[in-house]
Amino acid sequence: MRQDPTTKEWVIIARDRAQRPHELVRKHNGPSLPEYSPTCPFCPGNEHMTPPEILSYKDPGTGCWRVRVFANKYPALSPVGSTTRREEEGFFRSMDGVGMHEIIVETPLHDERLARMDVRDIEHVLQAYRERYNALSAVDFVRAIVIFKNHGPSAGTSLMHSHSQLVATPVIPKMMRIRQNVAADYFDSIGRCLYHDLIEHERELGTRILRETERFVVFHPFASKQPFETWIVPKSRQASFGSVTDRDLTQLAGLLQMTLGALDKGLNNPDYNYIIHSAPTGEEDMKYFLWHLRIIPRVATMAGFEMGSGIRINPAIPEDTAQFIRACLKHCGRNL
Repeated sequence: MRQDPTTKEWVIIARDRAQRPHELVRKHNGPSLPEYSPTCPFCPGNEHMTPPEILSYKDPGTGCWRVRVFANKYPALSPVGSTTRREEEGFFRSMDGVGMHEIIVETPLHDERLARMDVRDIEHVLQAYRERYNALSAVDFVRAIVIFKNHGPSAGTSLMHSHSQLVATPVIPKMMRIRQNVAADYFDSIGRCLYHDLIEHERELGTRILRETERFVVFHPFASKQPFETWIVPKSRQASFGSVTDRDLTQLAGLLQMTLGALDKGLNNPDYNYIIHSAPTGEEDMKYFLWHLRIIPRVATMAGFEMGSGIRINPAIPEDTAQFIRACLKHCGRNL
């Protein structure tokens, strides 16, 4: 059993039934996609199928959009309502479903996926994330912003055209607060940033490191909850993704392309989620937290014990999965 130092959660690394990394590769027999789909609301020419555009980045040569942002047509939360908490039936607490839910379409090509995109195009996607993050963080009632991507059916996607989502909430999610509190307790006790110490220990050991650059470290964490779980963590003191610099966005784009490309190649285009963990809005100046991007391939299924206990069982050893992905990187020739 291993403990995640950032949340204090325990994870079971099932060594006695651990699968070799190549045994976790799943076959994908889905149909090939066309470059354009007349029924896809995310394809160029079908913009009338979506809510009005909030933001777009256009190709300077053609004038066509490269990245497009708009409100989700079927949002989890709506900007209309009150954030006042109220009691129901004398015991239960509720409030209006207030917030924002946006779609970031990453490419005009229906058959493209982020793992195969040009680095510059990925950088535009990250710039759109940052621009919308900072715009929504200025809204009075927004307390947290979660940027995420679902790739593939088992990761929760319903439309195959490559896209990400952003949800702004009027409350701070429990797990976000737990990460913050654990980091604050560490800072108060040790006097250092937990995340800086974490990446320093990973760098010293080296067995779970995929790549290190001037500005970032990419690794499979010690207490990975899923096989091939991958973190991209900045070395600079940035608690909020909204504070990321242009220089860092450029390097992050290259690392994201590299990492997703290796997973795509090694695991045969796996379904995955990625999430950008950031500080709550209004708390961006904390010295003890680092925003980071977490990629979770969907190659293992959560079952009854995990649901009942909250303890994840990982059937792969992180040191082995990191070695497997490093070999994929070498084979792909993606060195930064």
